[in-house]
Amino acid sequence: MSTIPHGNGGKMASPIPCVAVRGSTGINLAQGPPSYEPVKTFPKDDSRTCKAMLFSPDGRYFAWVNAVGVKIVLCETWKAVAEIARPKICAIQFSTRSTYLATWEPSFVTQTNPQGTQNLHIWKSENGELVHSFVQKKQINWEPQWSSDEKLCGLLNGVNVLLYEDNNFDRYVHKISVAKVAKFSIAPGNAPYHILCYMPGKPGQPSFGRLFQYPKFEIGEALASKSFFQADKVDIYWHQRGTNALLMASTEVDKSGASYYGKQTLHYLSTKGDTAMVTLSKEGPIHAVEWSPKNTEFCVIYGFMPAKATLFNVKCEAIFEGSIELWDIANRKLIAKIDAPDTTLLQWSPDGEHFVTATTAPRLRIGNGFKIWHYTGSLVYQRPWNNQEELWEVIWQNFPLNTFSPKPISYKAVEGIISNPSQSQAPKEAYRPPCARGQNITFRLHDDIEPPSKPSVESNPSKAALKMKKNREAKKAKKELESNNSTVNGQVTSATTSIKMELTDDPEKNKKIKKVKSKLDQISKLKEQLKLGKQLEINQLDKIKKEDELLKELEELTL
Repeated sequence: MSTIPHGNGGKMASPIPCVAVRGSTGINLAQGPPSYEPVKTFPKDDSRTCKAMLFSPDGRYFAWVNAVGVKIVLCETWKAVAEIARPKICAIQFSTRSTYLATWEPSFVTQTNPQGTQNLHIWKSENGELVHSFVQKKQINWEPQWSSDEKLCGLLNGVNVLLYEDNNFDRYVHKISVAKVAKFSIAPGNAPYHILCYMPGKPGQPSFGRLFQYPKFEIGEALASKSFFQADKVDIYWHQRGTNALLMASTEVDKSGASYYGKQTLHYLSTKGDTAMVTLSKEGPIHAVEWSPKNTEFCVIYGFMPAKATLFNVKCEAIFEGSIELWDIANRKLIAKIDAPDTTLLQWSPDGEHFVTATTAPRLRIGNGFKIWHYTGSLVYQRPWNNQEELWEVIWQNFPLNTFSPKPISYKAVEGIISNPSQSQAPKEAYRPPCARGQNITFRLHDDIEPPSKPSVESNPSKAALKMKKNREAKKAKKELESNNSTVNGQVTSATTSIKMELTDDPEKNKKIKKVKSKLDQISKLKEQLKLGKQLEINQLDKIKKEDELLKELEELTL
């Protein structure tokens, strides 16, 4: 589900946002709708070593990294204004008003620098002049953070946050050191500044998200505090006004075994002191979190596939649920549905009328490419990659707020390449392992997807009721799996027995192949236990359901 992000006005004719594309063929820049023509004045980079690219927040500059260094171009002319010759740079970050560009590269300990070489550098965006350098050993959360007016800048230093004023980096003016800080985020908006800190707990103790008003950083001075367990890392999402934040806590591993993607919980904090845990009505990972441009609602996409999308208000109350479609949020009216299979990326254009979907590596290495859509559901442009190329990233050019004026929402599809993609595309067949191809298969593509369960009448079921429910679910899942397995040529044997370990010349690929093969071997053993009549746990049955997905991944790795 997405809303149409509109600006708040604009007197001149709106510009056309460009699209930057990064992949194994380098970096390219093209105009957005309606021309889609390459930007001829952009100095195209064909290097396979382009590690990152970024538009500055106001869209004034575009920067990218390759094996030579960093290049900065002025978007008004697409001419280079600075080249920073540091070949080991691998990450970049613009300041909020585009004045500065921060870069990170690995730090090395030497005899003259036992603390490590200076590896975090801040440069002037307009000419590449060096402003200051720091030692920042860890790449995780390395980025300096500026307030919206750039008067305040923060930097994570070990487990403390150092705060600088007026971009004078010779000495910090305040330090957050009341507890160990693993991540912090400065809210959007001008003074008074607000800073949200993630403070990990010791084993057996809770972690905390604490919201402070600068420069009051004692524990008792926190405007809001939210405790939670099970967090290896957090992601922070502010709405544009900077008075409300969502904190997503994630674990790398789901100890219940229900998910390969770890486990996430979502928490809400506000500068008024309100806190809450966002209650989601479907089990599974959180895929995306986004505030609406009006700052009064946020959308969460979550759950095992098929995922669910829910719109919440700032009281964390669910106010609307649906699948991933295009809606007129103000009138709660469906505009269009689109079919964009294998999408790993979706991003709105700043014009509020178009969005891009893409299939990118390394999430998916086959069928890479991107498409541009109109919000009425029409596909207006597509650019597929061939199988020898990889697409890594697609981003729209940024623009200042209020650049694009709002337009009335239309329900009539504009002319596109395919006026109704969901009807004109050929239906996809279920993936079949090599041993099952060419045979009559009777199961359907979505046989393994359970219908949404109805909410329980009991809000607090007893232990006995939970046990009975668990047994019912296990028996049901076992019956489904036995039914599906018996349809392939009348055999219940695992398809993994026909897969050979085909190693490649790529050590990284070989590691992935061995990992996938190990999971398939586990599934094979579980299926044998199922065949012998053993009662399996829900998470074990869920693992078996992943077999086709793993077989497909193995086939792609060994191509």
